[in-house]
Amino acid sequence: MQRFYAESVLLAQLAASDKPYLEFLRIPAMSVGLYVLPVGATDTQSPHAQDEIYYVLRGCARFTVTTPQGEQDRTISPGDIFLVRAHEEHHFHSIAENLTVLVVFAPAEVS
Repeated sequence: MQRFYAESVLLAQLAASDKPYLEFLRIPAMSVGLYVLPVGATDTQSPHAQDEIYYVLRGCARFTVTTPQGEQDRTISPGDIFLVRAHEEHHFHSIAENLTVLVVFAPAEVS
């Protein structure tokens, strides 16, 4: 199993796939990928059966998550790290700068 990854190589693979998400690591306990959304894109993801950690590498957008305590909406930017629990509605929106996010699913996302 590969243990080291170059972001530039992963972004090139993602661009060649013409998809917004590239999973590059999968073990039973977790899966990891890059999620890229350009300015003005629509985030069409649905709630997942796994917990997720997001780490914003680049860009600026808004992020909305609906938790049992209610809806939370905030601006996100590079360096922000946040958790989305399994089954919570969530999406990126109002993407002002191309967004690149590292996503960790635990356990591994069911494909």
